[in-house]
Amino acid sequence: MTALNPVACGWFLLVAFVVAGTAQTAWFTSPASRRFAQPLDAGLSLRGRRLFGENKTRRGFVVMVPASAGCFALLAMLAGDPAALGLWPLSTPGYALAGAVAGFGFMAGELPNSFVKRQLDIAPGDAPRGLLASACQFAVDRLDSGIGMLLALSLLVAVPWRTVAIVLLVGPFIHWTFSVVMFRLGLKPRPA
Repeated sequence: MTALNPVACGWFLLVAFVVAGTAQTAWFTSPASRRFAQPLDAGLSLRGRRLFGENKTRRGFVVMVPASAGCFALLAMLAGDPAALGLWPLSTPGYALAGAVAGFGFMAGELPNSFVKRQLDIAPGDAPRGLLASACQFAVDRLDSGIGMLLALSLLVAVPWRTVAIVLLVGPFIHWTFSVVMFRLGLKPRPA
């Protein structure tokens, strides 16, 4: 068996999530996606503040989980023998499962950050006051999905620390780019 190549694994994850993120962006522009715009917190609140707010809805989960599963499986099939390339030695269905778990983790990774922002009375799309607080929030907003994805994926497969570093160094730039695209399409408030 070939050893895992952390660089190949990192780029596999980044490419898969760029494709899945593109599918999610397309989905958000479709009128059909609005049927799934129910808030995840169902209007529940704590201390008089919403748990996650109106912007955290089922819409993202409905597409990101299957899109990630499909992207992982497709990339594995295109690779031919993923293990020979230093990727995880999984079957195509194994890659689909890993993608679904990673996609769920990607979406769920945003929820703790949204919860904290709502409890601090920071409106969706707004930044906290103060330069340091704004800079910290900007970083957390770009890292939370990647961290959630990596934690969820690590429940199924080994995730080398260099893979984690690649995803957390390159992923935030990609995430910010998607925020800008979604803003330009009118699907998201101004990117912070």
